[in-house]
Amino acid sequence: MAKYVFGVDIGGTTVKIGLISTDGTMIEKWEIPTRKENNGANILSDVAASIKGKLAERNIPDSEVAGVGVGVPGPVSADGLVLRAVNLGWTDLNVSKEFEKLTGFKTAAGNDANVAALGEMWKGGGMGYNSIVMVTLGTGVGGGIIIDGKILTGALGAGGEIGHIHVRDGEEKACGCGNHGCFEQYCSATGVSNLAKKHFENYNGTTVLTKEDLSAKAVFDGVKVGDALSKEIAEEFGECLGKGLSVIATIINPEAIVIGGGVSKAGQVIIDYTMPSFKENVFSDCGKLKMLLATLGNDAGMYGAARLVL
Repeated sequence: MAKYVFGVDIGGTTVKIGLISTDGTMIEKWEIPTRKENNGANILSDVAASIKGKLAERNIPDSEVAGVGVGVPGPVSADGLVLRAVNLGWTDLNVSKEFEKLTGFKTAAGNDANVAALGEMWKGGGMGYNSIVMVTLGTGVGGGIIIDGKILTGALGAGGEIGHIHVRDGEEKACGCGNHGCFEQYCSATGVSNLAKKHFENYNGTTVLTKEDLSAKAVFDGVKVGDALSKEIAEEFGECLGKGLSVIATIINPEAIVIGGGVSKAGQVIIDYTMPSFKENVFSDCGKLKMLLATLGNDAGMYGAARLVL
């Protein structure tokens, strides 16, 4: 009987690999470099070799492995096809089929943000819920939507790209996607820093913020000590985040929204500044949900990938 499953989270710099028991206990985790040369031709074979090496090291027979789940930074169709993963150099690669050929193990693949959402639902901040939306506030804004325990992948695997919901008219600066006024432009770590720069330039009072450090961390640290300028920035951030999340909640009607990513490390203050705008904009019945913080950090993708194959 299968006792183990591997969760693989492929990033642009490193690949995180977790050996996880089928009941969800992380036994061991490690990283290998992501070799992107030759359009990422070596990535899957490197992962396969690392997994085979770990099984040999621990003397685990193949028969005790339920399979391998893989999270990929790009859209992934339900059958594991990656049409394009820009950060890896992949085009038209069926990750599930290719990895099964390399290892002989049952393989399931999904978008990394969607997979992280599944991980948080299984063993993290969303435990106990069956329909959640996870929002990752990092360099950009990513997301994953889980309905009745299943990932919403969309027709081309791009379901859950919530960072590109339009939340503000009149924005002159373009988002990385080419549009203007995207969620990501105000609520990512970069977005908060940009808001801070704008407010800092027009502020005449005293503040704990400095021109040299207008990071999201600095802003929320400032909020926690009662800094007026930091609160002003946090209010604009919360207004945009609440508005974006209200759109998602009104369409999806989840049981919970789980907020993760680097910005979420600020803690409860993120939720405190988001809820007023969220409540103001959401359809009332869809607003009856829990807003929670993610707890798995960088391990969410490994847990979710493992859950995907289970």
